[in-house]
Amino acid sequence: MKSLPLEKITRVTTILTIGSLLFALNSFNSMAAAQSKTGVDIDSLGPQVGDAVPRFELSDQNGNLQSLDSILGPNGGMLLFHRSADW
Repeated sequence: MKSLPLEKITRVTTILTIGSLLFALNSFNSMAAAQSKTGVDIDSLGPQVGDAVPRFELSDQNGNLQSLDSILGPNGGMLLFHRSADW
């Protein structure tokens, strides 16, 4: 059995590596192009920055009743809505 010279093995390995990378890049570009990009209507997502918050009373994580007045500080407040997987 005749063995291939090292230069030829290196060249074939390089060509295969470059071919694999090009294939992977092409596949990635095809997947990215297949995803549609649609605009998001921000106004439909709920309260917006600067909107007035309605009066409320809700229980916190410790069962204590909280109202808008009880959570506002001297500079106002910020409401953060966090979606949980165990709702």
